Amino acid sequence: MIIIKRFIFILSVCFIILPELSGQEAVRIGIDGLSHDHIHGLLRNISLRQDIQLVGIAENDQNLADRLIKQYGLDRNIVYSDLSEMIEKTHPQGVVAFGSIYGHLHTVEVCAPKGIHVMVEKPLAVNSKHAKRMYELATKNHIQLLTNYETSWYPAHFRAFDLATAEDSIGRMNKILVNDGHKGPVEIGCSKEFLAWLTDPVLNGGGAVTDFGCYGANLTTWLMQNTRPLTVTAVLQTVKPDVYPQVDDQATIVLAYPHVQAILQGSWNWPLDRKDMEIYGREGYIKVSNANDVELRRNRNAPLEKFRIVEFPFDAKDPFNYFAKVISGDIKVNATDLASMENNMIVVEILDAAKRSAKEGKTIHLK
Repeated sequence: MIIIKRFIFILSVCFIILPELSGQEAVRIGIDGLSHDHIHGLLRNISLRQDIQLVGIAENDQNLADRLIKQYGLDRNIVYSDLSEMIEKTHPQGVVAFGSIYGHLHTVEVCAPKGIHVMVEKPLAVNSKHAKRMYELATKNHIQLLTNYETSWYPAHFRAFDLATAEDSIGRMNKILVNDGHKGPVEIGCSKEFLAWLTDPVLNGGGAVTDFGCYGANLTTWLMQNTRPLTVTAVLQTVKPDVYPQVDDQATIVLAYPHVQAILQGSWNWPLDRKDMEIYGREGYIKVSNANDVELRRNRNAPLEKFRIVEFPFDAKDPFNYFAKVISGDIKVNATDLASMENNMIVVEILDAAKRSAKEGKTIHLK
């Protein structure tokens, strides 16, 4: 019950409308892993969707598989313990990964040579070594390799992007602040299977720095149109060592660009859930409070403007509809898109540098 409540907001953003593919056949999708609690967002309405068809699931934890089969009324005959077997028996066109971040590389290693497209939950990889190998496999085998973030489906972010860039509403950008997180995965009631790898420094690549630092790195890289920062400086702490003995639960990352500074704050210690962003320019500022609300002050003499953005300005309704349309060719992925390999290679590079900065106690200069 706690987990279901936790995802009500996400589901309300992403799954109000069950999308269709304009008369096209449903895209055949497989799932690799069920341990990521974001899986509930997909399985909740899977039988009603017309844009994708779930043809197979790979999960080696039989107890977990049995629980979700019962919870969502899934067909037990499409569940396999091995990804390769699932692909051989069900022939998906795309696979979505819902296991550990460390396992993303294995998903791509199995899928890419078979020409199967992949979408992973954020971030792309646990480290740059994994990310580079995934990029090589995807490029060599001509597949799409996408990364999904909840914040990619906030209509407010796209309005803020236009205001800050195309419309030049606040003057030249000079500072970006991104805050993400909640009370902590244990505190909000994440499943034991999710916690087993989310709080593991190898399987997740870190704690809050990975879990929530990636959001800010992704959005900043998008706003900066794939410009890499010159330097990365980070402070990582474990405020609750009795709860998270192996990983950080508090992360602050500072990115320096030639004319912009970005401060990314990811935490498992916020008193309330938050995913908000502020963009400052020479003349004014933009604040994104949540998925729909934007505030704009064009300059010091201008009145405060408030926008409620409901319509998503993109030819997709949720991450899985997006994945299906990319596979079918209805949507082309640009290098600067939030889900692109190019953006997310930079995200992983930033996270690697942040962890190194905190460990060594110094600013990291990117080559």
